[in-house]
Parts: sequence; C-alpha cells; structure tokens
Amino acid sequence: MDQEKVTEFMGRVVTDFAATGAAGLVVVGHRLGLYRALAQGPATPEEFAERTGCHVRYLTEWLRGQAAGGYVSYDPASGEFSLTAEQAFCLADPNGPNVSAAFLTALGYLRAEPQITEAFRTGAGVAWHDHHEDVHVGVDAFYRPGYVASLVPEWIPALDGVGAKLTAGGRVADVGCGLGSSSVLIAQAYPNTTVVGYDYHAESIDLARKKAAEAGVGDRVRFEVATAQTFTGGGFDLVAMFDALHDMGDPLGAAKRIREALAPDGTWLIVEPYASDVVEENFNPVGRLYYNGSTFLCVPNALSQEGGYALGAQAGEAALRQVITDAGFTRFRRVLATPFNIVYEARP
Repeated sequence: MDQEKVTEFMGRVVTDFAATGAAGLVVVGHRLGLYRALAQGPATPEEFAERTGCHVRYLTEWLRGQAAGGYVSYDPASGEFSLTAEQAFCLADPNGPNVSAAFLTALGYLRAEPQITEAFRTGAGVAWHDHHEDVHVGVDAFYRPGYVASLVPEWIPALDGVGAKLTAGGRVADVGCGLGSSSVLIAQAYPNTTVVGYDYHAESIDLARKKAAEAGVGDRVRFEVATAQTFTGGGFDLVAMFDALHDMGDPLGAAKRIREALAPDGTWLIVEPYASDVVEENFNPVGRLYYNGSTFLCVPNALSQEGGYALGAQAGEAALRQVITDAGFTRFRRVLATPFNIVYEARP
C-alpha cells in the first residue's frame, strides 16, 4: 500500500466531508437572509447579531465556518466578516448564480436517502412529486440564473428564425416547465408572444402561476397540469424543454407528442445537462454534480413512470439524438454549449 496515495485520498475525503456539512450552513444562511445581510457591509459577530436579530453565538460559529470555506471574508485586524463583490453576487443576488438557494436541492434530495437506498435493492422508482419541496424550489433556483443569462440573449437567437417569429407574435409551449421561470422569461422578452407551461406536478404549477402574476405577464402566460405525453394544444412555433427530457420514463412518447404539437415549420428547443458520449469525459466536478442529482432524482423519477427509459442526467448527445429521430424528427443539431448545458434544436 502506498501511504502517500492513502493520504492524498483522505485529503479528498476531508474536503468532501467538510463540504457536506457546509451545504447545511449555506442553506441556513439562505433561509435566514444572512448573505443578504452581510452584503450590506462588514460586521463583527456582535454587530451582525444586531443587524439580523439572530443569536450571536450561532452567528459566530456560522461566520467562522463560512470563512474557513472561502464563502465569507475575514479581517483579523478588525475582527469583521464581510462579502467581496464576487461572493455577494454569487450568494446574495437572486439574479446572480444564487448558489445559496441552489444548495436547497442537495439537502432536499438527501432527505430521500432511505427510499433511494431501498430502490437500489428493488429497482422501484421514486417520483419527482415524492421528494421534499426544497428539491422543486432548489432546482428552479439553480437553473434560473443560467436561463436569465442565456435563454433570451443566446439560446433563442441561435435557433433558425425563431427569434423573429416570437418578436412578431408566436405561440410557445414550455413542456416540463416546473416553477415557470423559463416561461416568464420568454413572455417578458417577447411581449407579442403567448406561452403555455405544462408540468405534471400540480404544486409546481401553483408556484408558476404566482410567478407569472408577480412578473406582470399573467395575461400572456398560462399553466396547465399535464404530462409531456398528453399536454393539449397545437400549432406551436416553439416548444421548449429545459433539463427535463432525460427525467422521463417515456421520452420517446414525449418527443412524438411534441412533434404533433408543433406548427409545420415549428422548432423544438431542447436544453439538457452538459454531457459527453464518452463516459470517462464526464468524470469531472460538473459531471459529479450531475451524477449525484441523477442518482437521487432523474433515474428514480424515470423508473417511477411507464416507458422503459432511464436516460439520466448524463445521457449524452447520441442517446438524445436516437430518441428524437425515432420520434420522426428529420433535423437535429447542437446549437450551443455552456459549462452546465448543451442546447439542441429539432425540426419536424
């Protein structure tokens, strides 16, 4: 046995073990608004307690732990803790990466560990709606900043002729819309366009309706509880699907229904997690993030549904292409990629 390699491996274990506990502290900071409060300016623990109304002893330990992880800055001379502009952007700005809210996802799906462990033995599924609500809210928080940064500025313009249609006044279906952030963004960017969001999860649809009303687009965005295989309507200029196809037990049935629902010259926008067809090329921090979520969320949800598929979050382009061409689409291409997503275009 190589002792240096043991030490190196244990270094990774310590890092991961510390990060696991730190995820809980990040969520505490998110729920209590601690990051937003610290973004107001430097503070000692005592000053921070006055600012937040929280107990100073808990805050002291939280601040020190956050500083140890590099999430908070510390000045030994003054004893003050603070956030740099970059830390504040990532942790306290809802229009930034919003990582403090995104940690809700991990804590949410870890609550289901006993069910997932049993599913390993039985092969049974664990459906999306069976998870804690933190999963649904956290996933929206994790993906929304990427949509804000890229959906309207980059992804839609990369599709052949779609931007012009939506500017003139198009019809959009957002299938698997979740909490509706993507639906709202499209409606805000294209005031002549109407959007219908579909999701089988009724609780998410309720939250989506509230989001649309708060954003002032409730007159042009409506939401329906429906599966990707059975949603109503047709003649859509654009069907959008964000990080959802790989979660379905029957993605082929969904693809066939989408093809039926499109206008003859319509477009299907498919956004999926970044993945390579070569398995070992996914052995990196982003791939690890997605395999974790896929094991707890994506594969169990697919196995809970009829259809016989369980693509998982790291399915890769070849598997997606197979499903989409099997559904009768004649054109399929990758149009863009980000560190977290790949954007595809499919045409009838």
